[in-house]
Amino acid sequence: MSVPKIINLGLPKSGTTTLATAFIAAGLRVADWMARDPEGRKLGFVGRQFYLGYFETGDPLSTLPDFDAYTEISVVRRGRNFWPQTDWALIDAIRRHHPGARFLLSARDPVKHADSIRRWSNLGRTRLPENHVPGLPQWHGGKPGEIERWIEGHITFCRHVFAGADDFLEFDIADPDAPARISAFTGVDLPWWGKANVNENRPADGGDG
Repeated sequence: MSVPKIINLGLPKSGTTTLATAFIAAGLRVADWMARDPEGRKLGFVGRQFYLGYFETGDPLSTLPDFDAYTEISVVRRGRNFWPQTDWALIDAIRRHHPGARFLLSARDPVKHADSIRRWSNLGRTRLPENHVPGLPQWHGGKPGEIERWIEGHITFCRHVFAGADDFLEFDIADPDAPARISAFTGVDLPWWGKANVNENRPADGGDG
């Protein structure tokens, strides 16, 4: 399948796994958080690979060239702390090395999004507050409203970077028109759309992720 490179700039718990599942169902090869080869062997965290490629060749996608879509590109886990979706230099490098690439921003209501982050394992409880994350320095993220403000800041950053550009689509994961908009934007028909990676251990009030 010939499709443009598709890079999602969404933060964790913004619907990245749903997007990955939809693209996989459409026949795309997808790198989602941890890139794997066709046999399932680990190739490395996507965020780490982006920076390796960028500093070795100038092209953030050079170490993962066989993938069509990159849906969860950040990682903060066990000493790894990479956030390419917040880095203008990496975004610019992808645009220069891959003309025609399509950039998505999966988004949610910031309050619901922050609640999902706080309930997901130790992501909002320790991993974010204890690491230097772009826009959310160490020791921030534990107080009410801080993760929400970080989410809003990232959305604003992406809007400014891509202001007036036709290679960018922001979508709300809860929007019933999201799959149609993504299909029209990427040229990829999506035979599946739903909810993936829902937190069953600590569900939200009302069951929203």
